[in-house]
Amino acid sequence: MDVVIKTSYNMELVVLSYAISMIGAFIALVSAQRLTADTRDRQSYLINLGSAGIALGGIGVWSMHFIAMLAVRMDMGLGYSLWETCISLIAAICISAFAFHIVARDPHNIRRLLTAGMMLGMGAVVMHYLGMYGMRFGGYFQWDYGRIGLSVLIALVAATAALWLAFHTSQLSVRLLAAAIMAIAVCAMHYTGMSAAEFICTTENRRAIPSGPDIVSTLGLPMVVITLALGMSLALLLDLALTSFQSHAQGTRRKDFAVSQLP
Repeated sequence: MDVVIKTSYNMELVVLSYAISMIGAFIALVSAQRLTADTRDRQSYLINLGSAGIALGGIGVWSMHFIAMLAVRMDMGLGYSLWETCISLIAAICISAFAFHIVARDPHNIRRLLTAGMMLGMGAVVMHYLGMYGMRFGGYFQWDYGRIGLSVLIALVAATAALWLAFHTSQLSVRLLAAAIMAIAVCAMHYTGMSAAEFICTTENRRAIPSGPDIVSTLGLPMVVITLALGMSLALLLDLALTSFQSHAQGTRRKDFAVSQLP
C-alpha cells in the first residue's frame, strides 16, 4: 500500500544551509566584481571566473541544496546516487561561471543580463531537481506542478537579480547585504521546490537505507557535503585575500616608484 510520508525540518540545518548559501554568494560577488577589471589579464580573469562559478554554483547552490536536504526529517531510509550528485555539482559550477562570463563582457547590456539570468536560473533549477532525482528510497515522488513552476520563476528572477548585484556592488556593507538577499532567494527556490514533492513509500520496511556501490546514505552524506562546502569556502577566501594583498603591494610599489622619480 502506498503511504504518504510526513516530513519536518531540523531548523539548525535550515539555518546552516542559509549561512552556507550566503558565504557562497558573498565570495561570488567579490570575484565577479574583479572580472571587469581583469579582462586584459587572461590568467586573473579565468581565476576569478572560476572562483565566482565555484562560489555561487558549488557553495551557494549545490552545498546549500544538500545541507537543506539533510534538514528534512522523515520516517524513511534515504540514499543518494553518486552519479547524479557529482553531475549536479559540475553542472552548477560550469553554468554559473558561464553566466558570469556573459555579463562580465558588458555588465550594462540588459540583453546579456537577461540571457545570463535565464541561464543561471535554469542551471539552479536543473541542479535542484537533478539532485532530487538522485535520491534513492523505497518509493516515488508525487509532484505539485504549480509549485514547481513557482520555484522556476523564483530561480529566474533571483538569478537575474544576483547577476545585476554582482556587477553593481562595490562597498563591503552593500556586498554583505546583497549576499544575504541572494541567499534568501536561493533558499526560497529550494524550499518551494521541496514543498512541491510528496514522498510516497511503497515498501514495508520504510526505514531500510538503499545500498549499492554508487549510493551514499544520509549517514555518510553530511560530512562529505559540509567538508566540501567549508573546504571550497576556505580555499576561495584565502585566494581572494592573497589577491587583495598582492594588488595592494603592487599599488604601493607604483606609488613609491612615482615618488622616487620626482625631482
